[in-house]
Amino acid sequence: MDLLAAVAPDTTLTIAPRERILVPTGLAISLPEGFEAQIRPRSGLALTHGVTVLNAPGTIDCDYRGEIGVILVNHGSAPFEISRGDRIAQLVIAPVVAAELVEVESLEVSARGSRGFGSTGKISGSHSR
Repeated sequence: MDLLAAVAPDTTLTIAPRERILVPTGLAISLPEGFEAQIRPRSGLALTHGVTVLNAPGTIDCDYRGEIGVILVNHGSAPFEISRGDRIAQLVIAPVVAAELVEVESLEVSARGSRGFGSTGKISGSHSR
């Protein structure tokens, strides 16, 4: 679902280039145990203005009861204005899977092994497109 800016009527918030701000939504929720809400960027804001959610996805735990705020950052080259009712982010409700960690002496072998960043998506030593 879309999250809207709850800026005071007849005012605007301005995010300068390279600046970050917390934008109020006026929304508070109560999630059942075993669920979380995730705040995600809007692709149009990111592509058109360089504005995105700074800690994407932001997580709202099931025991949080305060107002939802969205941390936006302006990676663009121009100031960006936000008015009351502007769609600023998206909210997704998702189940949380609880994992039990088990300490072991070694891990099973995989084809990828310990190769990290940039090691997937390669074909015969060259980057795939």
